[in-house]
Amino acid sequence: MHYGTIKSHDIANGTGVRVSLFVSGCRHCCKNCFNPETWDFDYGTSFTAETVMQILKQLEPSYIQGLTLIGGEPMEPENQRVLLPLVQTVHQKFGQTKDIWCYTGCVLETELLSDSMYRCEVTDALLHEIDVLVDGPFLEEKKSLSLAFRGSANQRILQLKDVLL
Repeated sequence: MHYGTIKSHDIANGTGVRVSLFVSGCRHCCKNCFNPETWDFDYGTSFTAETVMQILKQLEPSYIQGLTLIGGEPMEPENQRVLLPLVQTVHQKFGQTKDIWCYTGCVLETELLSDSMYRCEVTDALLHEIDVLVDGPFLEEKKSLSLAFRGSANQRILQLKDVLL
């Protein structure tokens, strides 16, 4: 997996101050996407063990609320397989003191919980590690600058612990 950037003090992509990992690779290719360079799976830097250590270090301060997975598309199967061990390591190190947010253009019920090109052998395990899922593709015709943590009105902010019983 590759990533475009890691923001160590992000306040736009989830509650509180966060570390945000912008993964590369996205097949949704939403019209007027804010980050189209990350559609390319080879864009940016290779994700390595050193990247994991960097993220863990950035998460250490008590004022950092958690980790956000964004992209690109974190729920591309290629990315899920790399992100699952990362979020498991975050939870092993920090317990529930750091939350995990994930932004996806996928719709939870139809693309992540049902058979689709996005569902793979690690999808269920990854979803159970995520606290908040912002789902749905960005739709230009439903764009609104007044929405907190979303780009368009069709996108939902889901507390996964309440949804996945």
